[in-house]
Amino acid sequence: MTFRFELHHTGAQTGARRGTFQTPHGPVETPGFMPVGTQGTVKGLTIDQVKSTGAQMILGNTYHLGLRPGPDIVRALGGLHAMFAWDGPILTDSGGFQVFSLKDISKISEQSVVFRSHIDGSIIDLTPEYSIEIQEALGSDVAMVLDHVVALPAPNEEVQEAMERSIRWASRCLEHASRADQAKFAIVQGGLDTELRVQCARELATMDFEGFAVGGLSVGETPEEMYRITGATTPELPVDRPRYLMGVGRPIDLLESVVRGIDLFDCVMPTRNGRNGFAFTDQGAVKIRNAVHKTDRSPLDPTCDCFTCTRHSRGYLRHLFNAGEMLGPSLLSLHNLHYYQRVMAGARAAIETDTLTEYIVEKKRLWGMPQ
Repeated sequence: MTFRFELHHTGAQTGARRGTFQTPHGPVETPGFMPVGTQGTVKGLTIDQVKSTGAQMILGNTYHLGLRPGPDIVRALGGLHAMFAWDGPILTDSGGFQVFSLKDISKISEQSVVFRSHIDGSIIDLTPEYSIEIQEALGSDVAMVLDHVVALPAPNEEVQEAMERSIRWASRCLEHASRADQAKFAIVQGGLDTELRVQCARELATMDFEGFAVGGLSVGETPEEMYRITGATTPELPVDRPRYLMGVGRPIDLLESVVRGIDLFDCVMPTRNGRNGFAFTDQGAVKIRNAVHKTDRSPLDPTCDCFTCTRHSRGYLRHLFNAGEMLGPSLLSLHNLHYYQRVMAGARAAIETDTLTEYIVEKKRLWGMPQ
Protein backbone atom coordinates (compact mmCIF):
# COMPACT_ATOMS: atom_id res chain seq x y z
CA MET A 1 0.00 0.00 0.00
CA THR A 2 1.47 3.36 -1.06
CA PHE A 3 -0.15 5.24 1.83
CA ARG A 4 -0.70 3.89 5.31
CA PHE A 5 -1.57 5.43 8.65
CA GLU A 6 -0.13 3.57 11.63
CA LEU A 7 -1.82 4.39 14.94
CA HIS A 8 0.68 3.72 17.73
CA HIS A 9 -1.17 5.00 20.77
CA THR A 10 -4.39 6.74 21.73
CA GLY A 11 -4.52 8.87 24.86
CA ALA A 12 -6.00 7.13 27.88
CA GLN A 13 -7.90 10.25 28.98
CA THR A 14 -8.11 12.26 25.74
CA GLY A 15 -8.80 11.70 22.07
CA ALA A 16 -5.14 12.40 21.21
CA ARG A 17 -3.44 10.03 18.77
CA ARG A 18 0.21 9.20 18.21
CA GLY A 19 0.76 7.88 14.73
CA THR A 20 2.86 7.72 11.57
CA PHE A 21 1.56 8.60 8.12
CA GLN A 22 3.55 6.64 5.54
CA THR A 23 3.91 8.28 2.11
CA PRO A 24 6.00 7.63 -1.04
CA HIS A 25 8.41 10.36 0.11
CA GLY A 26 8.80 9.12 3.65
CA PRO A 27 6.99 9.06 6.98
CA VAL A 28 5.28 11.89 8.81
CA GLU A 29 5.16 11.54 12.58
CA THR A 30 1.86 12.71 14.00
CA PRO A 31 0.59 14.90 15.46
CA GLY A 32 2.63 17.09 13.12
CA PHE A 33 2.79 20.60 11.73
CA MET A 34 3.30 21.46 8.04
CA PRO A 35 5.00 24.76 7.12
CA VAL A 36 3.18 26.60 4.35
CA GLY A 37 5.04 26.97 1.05
CA THR A 38 2.33 28.81 -0.84
CA GLN A 39 4.20 29.67 -4.04
CA GLY A 40 6.96 27.08 -4.05
CA THR A 41 8.77 28.56 -1.06
CA VAL A 42 8.33 28.88 2.67
CA LYS A 43 8.69 32.65 2.70
CA GLY A 44 12.16 33.93 3.51
CA LEU A 45 13.76 30.53 4.10
CA THR A 46 15.82 28.07 2.10
CA ILE A 47 14.53 24.53 1.94
CA ASP A 48 17.51 23.37 4.04
CA GLN A 49 16.53 25.85 6.75
CA VAL A 50 12.98 24.51 6.67
CA LYS A 51 14.29 20.98 7.09
CA SER A 52 16.52 22.09 9.99
CA THR A 53 13.40 23.03 11.98
CA GLY A 54 12.32 19.39 12.07
CA ALA A 55 9.56 19.74 9.48
CA GLN A 56 8.71 16.49 7.73
CA MET A 57 5.94 17.59 5.37
CA ILE A 58 5.24 20.94 3.71
CA LEU A 59 2.22 22.45 2.00
CA GLY A 60 1.90 23.96 -1.48
CA ASN A 61 -0.97 25.99 -2.86
CA THR A 62 -2.89 24.76 -5.90
CA TYR A 63 -4.53 28.13 -6.59
CA HIS A 64 -1.29 30.14 -6.61
CA LEU A 65 0.91 27.53 -8.31
CA GLY A 66 -1.83 26.81 -10.82
CA LEU A 67 -1.77 30.47 -11.87
CA ARG A 68 1.97 31.03 -11.60
CA PRO A 69 4.10 29.44 -12.87
CA GLY A 70 1.31 27.08 -14.01
CA PRO A 71 0.94 23.29 -13.76
CA ASP A 72 2.67 22.58 -17.07
CA ILE A 73 5.75 24.53 -16.06
CA VAL A 74 5.89 22.86 -12.65
CA ARG A 75 5.64 19.48 -14.37
CA ALA A 76 8.40 20.48 -16.81
CA LEU A 77 10.58 21.39 -13.83
CA GLY A 78 10.14 17.87 -12.45
CA GLY A 79 7.16 18.50 -10.19
CA LEU A 80 7.00 20.23 -6.84
CA HIS A 81 9.58 18.00 -5.17
CA ALA A 82 12.22 18.84 -7.74
CA MET A 83 11.19 22.49 -7.93
CA PHE A 84 11.20 22.89 -4.13
CA ALA A 85 14.34 20.72 -3.85
CA TRP A 86 12.40 18.96 -1.07
CA ASP A 87 12.65 15.18 -0.76
CA GLY A 88 9.94 14.79 1.88
CA PRO A 89 6.16 14.60 1.53
CA ILE A 90 4.16 17.53 0.12
CA LEU A 91 0.46 18.28 0.52
CA THR A 92 -1.34 20.63 -1.86
CA ASP A 93 -4.61 22.30 -1.00
CA SER A 94 -7.28 22.50 -3.68
CA GLY A 95 -7.81 26.22 -4.04
CA GLY A 96 -11.10 26.19 -2.14
CA PHE A 97 -9.92 28.55 0.58
CA GLN A 98 -8.51 31.02 -1.95
CA VAL A 99 -11.85 31.00 -3.74
CA PHE A 100 -13.46 31.80 -0.39
CA SER A 101 -11.06 34.69 0.15
CA LEU A 102 -11.79 35.98 -3.38
CA LYS A 103 -15.57 35.68 -3.02
CA ASP A 104 -16.10 39.25 -4.27
CA ILE A 105 -14.63 38.34 -7.68
CA SER A 106 -15.87 34.75 -7.98
CA LYS A 107 -19.12 32.98 -8.80
CA ILE A 108 -19.94 29.49 -7.55
CA SER A 109 -22.27 27.08 -9.34
CA GLU A 110 -22.84 23.35 -9.01
CA GLN A 111 -20.38 22.77 -11.84
CA SER A 112 -17.47 24.95 -10.73
CA VAL A 113 -16.26 28.23 -9.33
CA VAL A 114 -15.43 30.92 -11.85
CA PHE A 115 -13.15 33.76 -10.82
CA ARG A 116 -10.71 36.30 -12.15
CA SER A 117 -7.00 35.76 -11.67
CA HIS A 118 -5.57 38.22 -9.17
CA ILE A 119 -2.47 38.36 -11.39
CA ASP A 120 -3.79 39.32 -14.82
CA GLY A 121 -7.59 39.35 -14.53
CA SER A 122 -8.07 36.31 -16.78
CA ILE A 123 -11.13 34.12 -16.23
CA ILE A 124 -10.50 30.80 -14.46
CA ASP A 125 -13.11 28.04 -14.42
CA LEU A 126 -12.10 25.80 -11.51
CA THR A 127 -14.02 22.53 -11.44
CA PRO A 128 -13.33 19.73 -8.95
CA GLU A 129 -11.86 17.75 -11.83
CA TYR A 130 -9.55 20.55 -12.92
CA SER A 131 -8.35 21.05 -9.33
CA ILE A 132 -7.30 17.39 -9.26
CA GLU A 133 -5.64 17.69 -12.68
CA ILE A 134 -3.56 20.63 -11.46
CA GLN A 135 -2.50 18.74 -8.34
CA GLU A 136 -1.59 15.65 -10.33
CA ALA A 137 0.62 17.84 -12.52
CA LEU A 138 2.20 19.37 -9.40
CA GLY A 139 2.98 15.84 -8.18
CA SER A 140 2.22 16.30 -4.49
CA ASP A 141 1.89 13.31 -2.19
CA VAL A 142 -1.51 14.46 -0.92
CA ALA A 143 -4.17 16.24 -2.99
CA MET A 144 -7.07 17.96 -1.25
CA VAL A 145 -10.52 17.86 -2.83
CA LEU A 146 -12.14 21.09 -3.96
CA ASP A 147 -14.64 22.25 -1.35
CA HIS A 148 -17.06 25.13 -0.87
CA VAL A 149 -16.03 27.33 2.07
CA VAL A 150 -18.38 30.00 3.45
CA ALA A 151 -17.61 32.88 5.79
CA LEU A 152 -18.89 32.54 9.33
CA PRO A 153 -21.35 33.36 10.69
CA ALA A 154 -23.68 32.56 7.79
CA PRO A 155 -27.35 31.59 7.35
CA ASN A 156 -27.94 27.90 8.02
CA GLU A 157 -29.32 27.33 4.50
CA GLU A 158 -26.12 28.71 2.98
CA VAL A 159 -23.94 26.56 5.23
CA GLN A 160 -25.96 23.44 4.43
CA GLU A 161 -25.87 24.11 0.69
CA ALA A 162 -22.08 24.54 0.77
CA MET A 163 -21.68 21.39 2.87
CA GLU A 164 -23.77 19.27 0.51
CA ARG A 165 -21.97 20.68 -2.52
CA SER A 166 -18.63 19.88 -0.87
CA ILE A 167 -19.70 16.23 -0.56
CA ARG A 168 -20.68 16.07 -4.24
CA TRP A 169 -17.47 17.78 -5.28
CA ALA A 170 -15.44 15.37 -3.14
CA SER A 171 -17.01 12.46 -5.00
CA ARG A 172 -16.22 14.07 -8.35
CA CYS A 173 -12.59 14.60 -7.31
CA LEU A 174 -12.25 10.99 -6.24
CA GLU A 175 -13.76 9.67 -9.47
CA HIS A 176 -11.50 11.87 -11.63
CA ALA A 177 -8.21 11.13 -9.87
CA SER A 178 -5.79 8.91 -11.76
CA ARG A 179 -2.50 8.85 -9.78
CA ALA A 180 -2.07 5.90 -7.43
CA ASP A 181 0.94 7.62 -5.86
CA GLN A 182 -1.13 10.61 -4.73
CA ALA A 183 -3.43 10.35 -1.71
CA LYS A 184 -6.76 12.14 -1.77
CA PHE A 185 -8.07 13.85 1.36
CA ALA A 186 -11.74 14.82 1.74
CA ILE A 187 -12.76 17.98 3.61
CA VAL A 188 -15.57 18.12 6.17
CA GLN A 189 -17.67 21.29 6.00
CA GLY A 190 -20.77 22.41 7.90
CA GLY A 191 -19.88 25.69 9.57
CA LEU A 192 -20.61 25.82 13.30
CA ASP A 193 -23.57 23.43 13.07
CA THR A 194 -22.71 20.18 14.82
CA GLU A 195 -25.40 18.18 13.03
CA LEU A 196 -24.21 19.32 9.60
CA ARG A 197 -20.61 18.51 10.49
CA VAL A 198 -21.56 15.02 11.66
CA GLN A 199 -23.65 14.43 8.54
CA CYS A 200 -20.81 15.58 6.27
CA ALA A 201 -18.19 13.49 8.09
CA ARG A 202 -20.34 10.37 7.96
CA GLU A 203 -21.07 10.68 4.24
CA LEU A 204 -17.45 11.37 3.35
CA ALA A 205 -16.30 8.45 5.51
CA THR A 206 -18.17 6.06 3.21
CA MET A 207 -15.85 7.08 0.35
CA ASP A 208 -12.39 5.64 -0.24
CA PHE A 209 -10.22 8.58 0.83
CA GLU A 210 -6.76 8.14 2.32
CA GLY A 211 -7.34 10.94 4.82
CA PHE A 212 -9.86 13.47 6.04
CA ALA A 213 -9.67 17.16 6.87
CA VAL A 214 -11.76 19.50 8.96
CA GLY A 215 -12.11 22.68 6.91
CA GLY A 216 -13.94 25.97 7.07
CA LEU A 217 -12.66 26.91 10.52
CA SER A 218 -10.34 29.67 11.70
CA VAL A 219 -12.41 32.04 9.54
CA GLY A 220 -13.70 34.33 12.27
CA GLU A 221 -15.23 32.05 14.88
CA THR A 222 -13.98 31.97 18.48
CA PRO A 223 -11.40 29.38 19.58
CA GLU A 224 -14.06 27.76 21.76
CA GLU A 225 -16.36 27.32 18.75
CA MET A 226 -13.51 25.83 16.75
CA TYR A 227 -12.72 23.36 19.53
CA ARG A 228 -16.39 22.41 19.84
CA ILE A 229 -16.78 21.66 16.14
CA THR A 230 -13.47 19.81 15.94
CA GLY A 231 -14.40 17.68 18.95
CA ALA A 232 -17.77 16.81 17.42
CA THR A 233 -16.31 15.95 14.00
CA THR A 234 -13.31 13.73 14.68
CA PRO A 235 -15.24 10.83 16.31
CA GLU A 236 -17.16 10.43 13.04
CA LEU A 237 -14.00 9.97 10.95
CA PRO A 238 -12.28 6.63 10.30
CA VAL A 239 -9.81 5.70 13.03
CA ASP A 240 -7.28 4.32 10.56
CA ARG A 241 -6.91 7.49 8.46
CA PRO A 242 -5.10 10.75 9.29
CA ARG A 243 -7.15 13.77 10.33
CA TYR A 244 -6.05 17.23 9.25
CA LEU A 245 -7.28 20.55 10.68
CA MET A 246 -6.76 23.13 7.95
CA GLY A 247 -5.25 26.56 8.54
CA VAL A 248 -4.89 26.35 12.33
CA GLY A 249 -3.32 28.10 14.20
CA ARG A 250 -1.75 29.34 17.46
CA PRO A 251 0.33 26.81 19.44
CA ILE A 252 -2.47 26.48 21.99
CA ASP A 253 -4.96 25.81 19.18
CA LEU A 254 -2.77 22.97 17.94
CA LEU A 255 -2.59 21.39 21.38
CA GLU A 256 -6.31 21.77 22.09
CA SER A 257 -7.03 20.18 18.71
CA VAL A 258 -4.59 17.32 19.33
CA VAL A 259 -6.63 16.55 22.46
CA ARG A 260 -9.66 16.28 20.17
CA GLY A 261 -8.05 13.77 17.81
CA ILE A 262 -6.37 15.89 15.10
CA ASP A 263 -3.15 14.56 13.52
CA LEU A 264 -1.97 17.22 11.04
CA PHE A 265 -1.91 21.01 10.95
CA ASP A 266 -0.77 23.85 8.72
CA CYS A 267 -0.78 27.60 9.22
CA VAL A 268 1.02 30.71 7.95
CA MET A 269 1.11 32.13 11.48
CA PRO A 270 4.70 31.19 12.45
CA THR A 271 6.22 32.70 9.30
CA ARG A 272 3.80 35.63 8.95
CA ASN A 273 4.25 36.61 12.57
CA GLY A 274 7.99 36.15 12.27
CA ARG A 275 8.12 38.56 9.35
CA ASN A 276 6.31 41.07 11.52
CA GLY A 277 8.68 40.84 14.48
CA PHE A 278 6.60 38.49 16.64
CA ALA A 279 8.21 35.39 18.13
CA PHE A 280 6.68 32.40 19.92
CA THR A 281 8.74 31.30 22.92
CA ASP A 282 8.45 29.31 26.15
CA GLN A 283 8.44 32.66 27.92
CA GLY A 284 5.39 33.81 25.98
CA ALA A 285 5.16 36.15 23.00
CA VAL A 286 8.16 38.37 22.20
CA LYS A 287 7.72 41.54 20.15
CA ILE A 288 11.27 42.05 19.06
CA ARG A 289 10.85 45.68 17.95
CA ASN A 290 10.11 46.79 21.51
CA ALA A 291 12.71 49.10 23.03
CA VAL A 292 13.20 46.80 26.02
CA HIS A 293 15.31 44.55 23.77
CA LYS A 294 17.63 47.34 22.57
CA THR A 295 20.71 46.23 24.51
CA ASP A 296 19.55 42.73 25.47
CA ARG A 297 22.35 40.23 24.86
CA SER A 298 20.24 37.20 25.77
CA PRO A 299 18.86 34.79 23.16
CA LEU A 300 15.33 35.05 21.85
CA ASP A 301 14.41 31.88 23.76
CA PRO A 302 17.03 30.41 26.12
CA THR A 303 15.32 27.00 25.95
CA CYS A 304 15.57 26.82 22.13
CA ASP A 305 18.40 25.24 20.14
CA CYS A 306 17.54 26.71 16.73
CA PHE A 307 20.14 28.69 14.75
CA THR A 308 18.51 32.02 15.63
CA CYS A 309 18.59 31.40 19.38
CA THR A 310 22.05 29.82 19.54
CA ARG A 311 23.78 32.48 17.45
CA HIS A 312 22.05 35.84 17.89
CA SER A 313 20.86 38.15 20.67
CA ARG A 314 17.53 39.90 21.06
CA GLY A 315 19.35 43.21 20.68
CA TYR A 316 20.79 42.19 17.32
CA LEU A 317 17.45 40.87 16.09
CA ARG A 318 15.77 44.16 17.08
CA HIS A 319 18.46 46.07 15.19
CA LEU A 320 17.82 44.02 12.03
CA PHE A 321 14.11 44.85 12.10
CA ASN A 322 14.67 48.53 12.80
CA ALA A 323 17.23 48.71 9.99
CA GLY A 324 14.86 47.05 7.54
CA GLU A 325 17.26 44.15 6.94
CA MET A 326 15.62 41.07 5.41
CA LEU A 327 17.68 38.82 7.67
CA GLY A 328 15.54 39.80 10.68
CA PRO A 329 12.24 38.39 9.34
CA SER A 330 14.06 35.29 8.11
CA LEU A 331 15.64 34.59 11.50
CA LEU A 332 12.36 35.01 13.38
CA SER A 333 10.50 32.87 10.84
CA LEU A 334 13.14 30.18 11.27
CA HIS A 335 12.77 30.28 15.05
CA ASN A 336 8.97 30.22 14.96
CA LEU A 337 8.86 27.19 12.69
CA HIS A 338 11.37 25.45 14.91
CA TYR A 339 9.25 26.33 17.95
CA TYR A 340 6.10 24.87 16.40
CA GLN A 341 7.99 21.64 15.69
CA ARG A 342 9.21 21.55 19.31
CA VAL A 343 5.64 21.96 20.57
CA MET A 344 4.48 19.09 18.34
CA ALA A 345 7.42 16.87 19.33
CA GLY A 346 6.57 17.48 22.97
CA ALA A 347 2.95 16.59 22.30
CA ARG A 348 3.94 13.32 20.61
CA ALA A 349 6.11 12.34 23.58
CA ALA A 350 3.36 13.29 26.03
CA ILE A 351 0.75 11.22 24.20
CA GLU A 352 3.01 8.17 24.37
CA THR A 353 3.27 8.50 28.16
CA ASP A 354 -0.36 9.62 28.71
CA THR A 355 0.80 12.96 30.09
CA LEU A 356 -0.65 15.26 27.44
CA THR A 357 -2.97 17.01 29.90
CA GLU A 358 -0.03 17.86 32.14
CA TYR A 359 2.01 18.99 29.12
CA ILE A 360 -0.71 21.42 28.06
CA VAL A 361 -1.10 22.76 31.62
CA GLU A 362 2.63 23.48 31.73
CA LYS A 363 2.63 25.15 28.31
CA LYS A 364 -0.25 27.37 29.33
CA ARG A 365 1.65 28.34 32.48
CA LEU A 366 4.73 29.26 30.45
CA TRP A 367 2.63 31.22 27.97
CA GLY A 368 0.84 33.10 30.75
CA MET A 369 -2.56 31.71 29.81
CA PRO A 370 -5.43 30.91 32.20
CA GLN A 371 -5.80 27.23 33.03
